[in-house]
Amino acid sequence: MRLLVFQHIDCEHPGSLRRFLRSDGIEWDAVELDAGEPIPDLENYDVLWVMGGPMDVWDVEQYPWLIAEKAAIRRWVNEFKKPYLGLCLGHQLLADALGGTCGPQCPPEIGILDIALTEAGQKDSLFDGLPVTQKCLQWHSVCVAQEPENATVLASSDICRVQAMRVGDNAWSMQYHVEVEEDTVDNWANVPAYRDALQATLGAEGLPNMKLAADQNVNDFLQCSEKIYRNFMKATG
Repeated sequence: MRLLVFQHIDCEHPGSLRRFLRSDGIEWDAVELDAGEPIPDLENYDVLWVMGGPMDVWDVEQYPWLIAEKAAIRRWVNEFKKPYLGLCLGHQLLADALGGTCGPQCPPEIGILDIALTEAGQKDSLFDGLPVTQKCLQWHSVCVAQEPENATVLASSDICRVQAMRVGDNAWSMQYHVEVEEDTVDNWANVPAYRDALQATLGAEGLPNMKLAADQNVNDFLQCSEKIYRNFMKATG
């Protein structure tokens, strides 16, 4: 198996998922789109993961490579019908590329917050063995306002209806982060856009409080991450 990863900022990599790839001996290539690296020949890969980033799906003038990325996602999911996993921006890009829409998340979801599986999510193979309600790391000011036509909503929160979705039989995505590691909050807080959004939403004590909550839940995050990874690999063969 060959795995391709689209990254949009250096610190938003597959995180905890890397340890499972390593244990399974799976090779993966990361393309730093924000650094100008070109998208390789998609036909050489079996799985595509698309990570988060500080840009928004509509920032095509500032980040023109988003146009090529959306075209690649559309081709991957609709034409190749190969396995896809998107996280945060990768969730939004999947929706946008396939005819859905994204818009502002009001208010932003930043912190260690609850999501709940929908009835469809409880039956979906990606979430097999996971609790209906889960605490997750959220850090987003944009949401999927309308999912693509052939999508199924798998998880929601009180203020964000599309926390997770499946498109067809080969593409899954989540607005929240399952790849959290012990140093994730510290690393992301060094990104000015992330730090500013956190402080605007949670105030001056937001960062230490979020770090404390993440530390308290990190073991659950890692268990959830491994379960989703194993379920994804099993579901996609």
